[in-house]
Amino acid sequence: MAAIAKGGRTNVFGFVLRLVARMPFLFIAGRLYGLDAVGRYASALIVVELIALLCSLGEKRGLAQRLTEGEGPKVNLVFDGLLAALILSLVAAGLLWLFPAPMFPNGMNSEWDLLLIVAIPGFALTEILLAAQAYRYDIATTVRARAIVEPWTISIMVGVFYLIPQTRDYGLTLAFITSIYAALLTAAWSFFRTYGLPTAWRPHPVYMAKMTWRALPLVGADGIEWSTRRVDIFILGFFASPAAVAFYYMAQQIASLPQKLKTSFEPILGPVITKNLKEKNYGAIAQAVRQVGFWIIAVQLGIALALGIPGEAFMGLIGPEYVAGTGALAFLLAAEVVASMAVVSESVLVYIARKRNLAISVGIIALQAGLTIGIVMWAEHLALSEQYKAAGAAMALMLALGVSSLIKALVLKRMLNAPVGNLRGALFWAAGAAVLVGQVAIWLPEWLELALGVPTIVAVYGWVVWTRGFGPEDRILFSKKPEKPAPHSA
Repeated sequence: MAAIAKGGRTNVFGFVLRLVARMPFLFIAGRLYGLDAVGRYASALIVVELIALLCSLGEKRGLAQRLTEGEGPKVNLVFDGLLAALILSLVAAGLLWLFPAPMFPNGMNSEWDLLLIVAIPGFALTEILLAAQAYRYDIATTVRARAIVEPWTISIMVGVFYLIPQTRDYGLTLAFITSIYAALLTAAWSFFRTYGLPTAWRPHPVYMAKMTWRALPLVGADGIEWSTRRVDIFILGFFASPAAVAFYYMAQQIASLPQKLKTSFEPILGPVITKNLKEKNYGAIAQAVRQVGFWIIAVQLGIALALGIPGEAFMGLIGPEYVAGTGALAFLLAAEVVASMAVVSESVLVYIARKRNLAISVGIIALQAGLTIGIVMWAEHLALSEQYKAAGAAMALMLALGVSSLIKALVLKRMLNAPVGNLRGALFWAAGAAVLVGQVAIWLPEWLELALGVPTIVAVYGWVVWTRGFGPEDRILFSKKPEKPAPHSA
């Protein structure tokens, strides 16, 4: 539990850094490139990122199990995954080059936007390298790659490419590619220092084929979980204007902190789960799920309130026209809070009930797609503006993720024969106090609302949760030398 707390604590700090580092990118992209350009870029980006994630073969979670159960040098096992991912990435990139239409439902900013496919191998390989480091409880590399190098690279380069007349039209594309490979180099540097070079490694096509086949449920779960956060953009690209996509995309970037937060513990939780499964210690797994689930929702709710209450001010930083996306931001932040139980439950279900988890996930994404299409078409029928279409898509996500959390928690509870809930009464008291403080903050001038209001909301919320909700076992999250926790009745 102490290892989980340390890894999660490091990752939470990393995602705060990531949000800060992404703000210059959002500001430059929003104000210099414009709504339509950002919308077309976002539509293309989700296809590229989804394909890259699928090409990583679920190794973000599956690698921990392969390294735990596999024989021979662990670096060789990692290289098996890297080679398989590279081959799949090149094939997928080639297919997108030949059939690029799904990437550009609203057209292209420039013909050079097709270069986005170059990022697919870099993204997939980085996922595997970071998973290998996480197996050694090294989350600092993930923070460096994903929270410092990647966001600062894209923030700096998007401005540089805009200043060069020859690259201005496709500056968003070039900045993204550059950031992906900067993160890959960062991950590779740490990986080779930790694992070294492979020893007597030879690719074995039969083994790699079996590995790929075994990974399919994980690939499906990863792809569907990721798609629940992106299918709305894809649908908006077909049923709405680029402006609606831009509203949603920019709101999603601000909401990315609580969105990423729930995965902060996954790299460390994975090895803990696999080792307890090997010993059939289901009680320990249930305890870890309850504990980590509470940590996630407690921190996630506080961040969602701090970003959502002054939402207009945050969206206004990107550009005055983006204030219309505040409704989408509010629903996206709420969606991430209700999704916390689903993600923690899934971190266990992918190991003990892969097919059942995949079936549930397929049903949820179908529900979300149906809700999104229905709401967007209803808004179109009522002749509502693009901001309502973006907010409607975000509301569909919130409803679908709420259903997912309920179903997956019930399934996991039945399989472990132990409670897995993560809600505690202190969360409601803390949220109420934060909302009261926030109502005062929104009356302040915008700069003061952000500079003073946000820290005050976080401080009040944190104080209430700490004093009314956190016991000794919870405070491990903030202690480098945790005390022995008392038994918890949850």
